[in-house]
Amino acid sequence: MKTILENVRKNVPLVHFITNYVTVNDVANMMLACGGSPIMSDDIADVEDITTICNATVINIGTLNQRTIESMIAAGQKANALGHPVILDPVGAGASKLRTETTFRLLKEVKFSVIRGNISEIKTVYSGSGSTKGVDADVADTVTDANLAETAAFAKKLSKTTGAIIAITGAIDIIADAENAYATRNGVADMSKITGTGCMLDGVIAGYVAANPDNKTNAVVAAIAAEGLCGELAAKKVKVEGSGTSSLRMHLIDAMSNLDGDTLVKGAKVESVQC
Repeated sequence: MKTILENVRKNVPLVHFITNYVTVNDVANMMLACGGSPIMSDDIADVEDITTICNATVINIGTLNQRTIESMIAAGQKANALGHPVILDPVGAGASKLRTETTFRLLKEVKFSVIRGNISEIKTVYSGSGSTKGVDADVADTVTDANLAETAAFAKKLSKTTGAIIAITGAIDIIADAENAYATRNGVADMSKITGTGCMLDGVIAGYVAANPDNKTNAVVAAIAAEGLCGELAAKKVKVEGSGTSSLRMHLIDAMSNLDGDTLVKGAKVESVQC
């Protein structure tokens, strides 16, 4: 993990975002804090050129509209042609017809390196990933210790189907490729009270993967552990101050900007999941 983080600081990956306009400023600041550099561009006339000069692309459908769908496809396909990693965050997939159909189209037309979402979103991805079985009945809507192995097996199956690393984030995070699965347990519940922690995580993942192309699964694990650990460090400061969620947001970004490899190795709560 130390080397993975240090590679981000050393290489300063440039990441192209088509992302949620509610959270875009925090996403950019978190990208800078983790050691990368962001470019936000979502116009169809601009995205291919921007993708060309970047090292990775993030597609987040949080504030989806018809105009940006074509931009997402164009940027994703350009990144594919260049061999750059593409990260998908299918925000709200399954909640509306537009979000679900767009997710399915993206899965069909773009090859993703990482797909990150909550368990509900990932189950929707599974249903549109080419499987003829639908979503496994035994995959629960919340990841717990009791169903950890079953959910990890589900994530591995989806990774094999899509070719992407699958990251299911929540109180317990699961990261899986076709062969291996891991759980991370960093973070605090109050992170869910800040708009955009998931969108920020998309950028951290993109930067870590772009800077570690030969170690992508471990890079995703490290990225998720890193943001969760930063949430823990931020929560400690909030408690001392007696402040609130706005301060938690500030301290979260501060913690990421100050995070070093030794702190990450010491604080990361990561385990292999046998399934």
